[in-house]
Amino acid sequence: MRPVERSEIVDYQTYEDSRPKSRPLVIAAKASRRIMVGETFVFLFENRDTVRYQVQEMMRTEKIVREADIQHELDTYNELLHEGGKLGCALLISIDDREERQAKLQGWLGLLDGIYATLPDGDRVHPSYDPAQVGDTALSAVQYLTFDLRGTAPTAIGVDHGDVQVEAQLSEEQRAALQADLDG
Repeated sequence: MRPVERSEIVDYQTYEDSRPKSRPLVIAAKASRRIMVGETFVFLFENRDTVRYQVQEMMRTEKIVREADIQHELDTYNELLHEGGKLGCALLISIDDREERQAKLQGWLGLLDGIYATLPDGDRVHPSYDPAQVGDTALSAVQYLTFDLRGTAPTAIGVDHGDVQVEAQLSEEQRAALQADLDG
């Protein structure tokens, strides 16, 4: 997917005017790209529409108007868009209890190496990630991953690390949405 360009972004006031019409469409697009694995791991796959939405929402929330700040948001979120059979996603590790979350994040330092996507032929592919995202003593509750899916939507996403062994089968709707992104 090609990156979102500055010309596709409007000022936050103009966006606010069109938001009631565009927001439900993007929320629907996000829903089919949201994959819950177990009760703790949420994989949010991104495409051009969801990235543009995120940038516009950041501009709206933060009242961003400076060109350098807008470009920073574009550069940051565009890092989730890839070509050549790859998809980017945010992994959200969702544990409500603060103490339990901190203990698990400390114990899960190698977790990212246990994440996988299962392709239709049964092969498992592991995502790449920036090692700078991982702290010395704990994993962050938000991670950015890139899956090289070889151009084919996965059938499952899973985590296999120590005592954490969970997997989610993707629905046909989820697979179709991810395949459309890979094809786009």
